[in-house]
Amino acid sequence: MASRAGTVAQPQDLVDITALLDAYYDITPDLGDPGQRVAFGTSGHRGSSLKASFNEQHIVAITQAIVEYRAGQGISGPLFLAKDTHALSEPAQNSALEVLAANGVQVLVDARHGYTPTPALSHAILTYNRNAGAGAGAPQADGIVVTPSHNPPADGGFKYNPPHGGPADSDATGWIANRANELLENGLRGVKRIPLAEAQAADTTGKFDFLSSYVDDLPSVLNLDAIRNAGVRIGADPMGGASVDYWGEIGERHHLDLTVVNPTVDPQWAFMTLDWDEKIRMDCSSPAAMASLIQRMAAGADGTAAYDVATGNDADADRHGIVTPDGGLMNPNHYLAVAIDYLYRNRSGWNPASVVGKTLVSSSIIDRVAQSLGRKLVEVPVGFKWFVPGLLSGEGAFGGEESAGASFNKLDGSVWTTDKDGILLALLASEITAVTGKSPSQLYKGLTDQFGAPVYARIDAAATREQKSALGKLSPSDVTATSLAGEPILAKLTEAPGNGASIGGLKVVTENAWFAARPSGTEDVYKIYAESFKGEEHLKQVQAEAKALVDSVIA
Repeated sequence: MASRAGTVAQPQDLVDITALLDAYYDITPDLGDPGQRVAFGTSGHRGSSLKASFNEQHIVAITQAIVEYRAGQGISGPLFLAKDTHALSEPAQNSALEVLAANGVQVLVDARHGYTPTPALSHAILTYNRNAGAGAGAPQADGIVVTPSHNPPADGGFKYNPPHGGPADSDATGWIANRANELLENGLRGVKRIPLAEAQAADTTGKFDFLSSYVDDLPSVLNLDAIRNAGVRIGADPMGGASVDYWGEIGERHHLDLTVVNPTVDPQWAFMTLDWDEKIRMDCSSPAAMASLIQRMAAGADGTAAYDVATGNDADADRHGIVTPDGGLMNPNHYLAVAIDYLYRNRSGWNPASVVGKTLVSSSIIDRVAQSLGRKLVEVPVGFKWFVPGLLSGEGAFGGEESAGASFNKLDGSVWTTDKDGILLALLASEITAVTGKSPSQLYKGLTDQFGAPVYARIDAAATREQKSALGKLSPSDVTATSLAGEPILAKLTEAPGNGASIGGLKVVTENAWFAARPSGTEDVYKIYAESFKGEEHLKQVQAEAKALVDSVIA
C-alpha cells in the first residue's frame, strides 16, 4: 500500500475541474486509438475527457445509438435520465437530453434537480413498468444513469438500463457501442440534436421524484420498525455521492436515529482520504478510502463507538461499506455471507425454493452458508446483469458480488431493484443489528466458527494483450495440473456452473481453496482472485502456484 494511503487528499491530488470540463467539449476522440472509441464494460462506457475517452462526441453518439436500439426493441415508454455527482455527469446528462429531445423521446429527469443513485433509477423503471402492466403493447420504460461509480473524480460513465431495470446485457451494449462508433466514424451524421434550452422546455421532457419513489417504498423491503424500535444509531456517509439527500430523508421520513456524517458534495472530492494507490477513489470497500468514517466510528466522547452501524456508499450508491464497533470495516465477502444467512432465515414471504446468487470470485463461505440453509447456490460470471432474471422472478431472491454490490427482493418476494443497491445493503446492516442484537461482524465470527475462516485476496500479474486474449479463450483441457497447493484439483472451470456462461478466464477449485484468473479490461494485467480455508501461508502458496499455472498455459 502506498505511503499516503488513508490520508486526506492534498492540492496536488485534485483534478482541475475547469480543464476537465473544457476537455469534454473541446477534444475530438481519435478513433484510431482503441482507448478513445466507445466501449461498454460490465457497467457501461467509462473514461475521462482528459484522455479523450469520455467526451461530448462520445455521449451524443451513444445516446443516438440508444434511441435507435430502444426503437428497434419496441420500447415506447419514458426514459428515466439520472446523474451522479462526478463533474462530467451533468454535461453528459445535458448532451444526452439534447439528443433524446430531438428524437422525440419522452424523458423524465429528477424533479429536485438533484442527484440520483443507480438503485433509485432501477426502482423507478421497475415501478413504472409494473404499473403499466405486462399486456401486449403496454409502453415500457428504460433508463440512462450517468456515472462512473466509484472511479476517480476525472472520470465519467454512461450506463443504459433496459426495461428489466438492471444493467444491459452484452447483446444490447455490443449493438449500442458498434452503432455509436459508426456514428463517430461518420462525423456524427445521423445524430439528431437540439439546443439544451429547447430540450429542457420540450413537451417530451418531464420531471420525476426519484427520491420519494425510492425512500417511501423502503418499508416494503426492510424491517424499518425493528431498526426504529431498537434505537439503532446509524452513521451514514454518502462519500460525496448521489445518496447525499437520500440518507437525510430516510432518517426523517422513517424516524430513525440516523446521522449523515458528511453531507459535502465536491466534484474534486478534496475531503476524501486517498485509496491504496494514492488516488482519490470513492470505494466504500477500501479501508484506505473509508479511513475517515472508520475514525468517526471510534470517536464517541465517552470512549464508546459513535454509532451502532456506520455505512458508506460510492458515488452512485450501488456499493456498500459496513463499519461495526467491534470489527471496523467489514470485508465485502464477509458481509455478503452474513446478509445471506440472515435474509434466508428472516424472509418468510420469499419463495421457499429461491436460490442464492453469487459471482464466481466471491467467497466460498457463501457456498457453505447456502448449503446449511438448504438453498441451491447459483454461481455466475462477474457482472450484476446475471442476477436480473432471478430477482425479477423471485427464483433468485438475493444476488451479490465480491465488490460490495448486491440487491434482494421485497418482503413479499417481489422485485425491489435489478441493479446493485448500496443503500439497501447498508440499511440491512442496521436491521440485522436490531433483530439479532449482534453486529454483522459478530455474526460473521459465528459463521467462521461453524464453517471455517477463509482468507481471500486479489493480486494483479503483468500480461500482454495477446496473453490476456489467450486467457479469455482457455478450455479446461488446457490445464494439465492435477493439484494446487497440496490438494487435488476438483474442478477446472471456464464456464460458470450456475448458468454455463463463459467466465472469460479460468477458475480452479480444491476442497479448501480456489483461484480464478481473469484478464483486465483496461490494463495490461490479469487478476488472480484466491481464497484458502487453511490460512495465510496456504493462500500465498495458492497464489504463487496459480500465477505459475496461468503463465504456463498462456505463454
